[in-house]
Amino acid sequence: MAGHATVRRDDDVATLWLSNPGRLNAFDKPQWHGLAAAVAAVTADPSLRVVVLRGEGGAFSPGADISEFESERDTPERAQAYGELMDATMEALRDCPHPTVAAIDGPCCGIGLAVALACDLRICTRRSRFGVPVSRLGISMALPELKLLFDVAGRTATLEILLEGRVFGADLAHHMRLVNRIVADDGLEAELAATCTRIAEGAPLAARWHKAFVRRVADPAPLSAAEIAECYRCFATEDYREGYRAFLDKRKPVFRGR
Repeated sequence: MAGHATVRRDDDVATLWLSNPGRLNAFDKPQWHGLAAAVAAVTADPSLRVVVLRGEGGAFSPGADISEFESERDTPERAQAYGELMDATMEALRDCPHPTVAAIDGPCCGIGLAVALACDLRICTRRSRFGVPVSRLGISMALPELKLLFDVAGRTATLEILLEGRVFGADLAHHMRLVNRIVADDGLEAELAATCTRIAEGAPLAARWHKAFVRRVADPAPLSAAEIAECYRCFATEDYREGYRAFLDKRKPVFRGR
């Protein structure tokens, strides 16, 4: 059975489910196409507050479906064409305007880890496992995926992960900043729900601005006057007026993304 991805919505939270039964959700080409379509769908929906990415059946993803390599990546040209599909999908996930949370359980390795790193936040269970053992296949991690790893973990940890090629546990993943927090194996649902609630209760426009601003300040180029002015646009929004009034009234604000 080919892999796929589906979108399930619960109020203002959308969950993208990775599924490749019998392969622990390893990524094959159909699953990449499915994830690309799912990301496009949630990106186009302004009513969403949070997007969750997770895997079916007690696994996130162990990485690429190796059975495809002989047919899909048997030459540098074919491998690059396949890589362009992967990278475009991960870039779209990274550029999604809504806050994104990867809920990790079980294996999260190789390209599966790169996909998780394209999300804004990552929560994992104690039993989760991480790594990028591509050197054992005689291949290198492509630069776009490597940059995702480098941006989160930094130079030293990235080299350790790639050169040693080992699979490691949640504590080391947290130490390397690959995940934001670790929960008990039976605590993922509760923590995920609490995280989504905290995000969804904030002003959605502010969340989208913060995502864009954090990405911008990672660029060492000096901020322009227009970019600095952009961060004050929030004071012209209905959400600002609602948040301010709610604070004075000592009540919970109701943000509408306007």
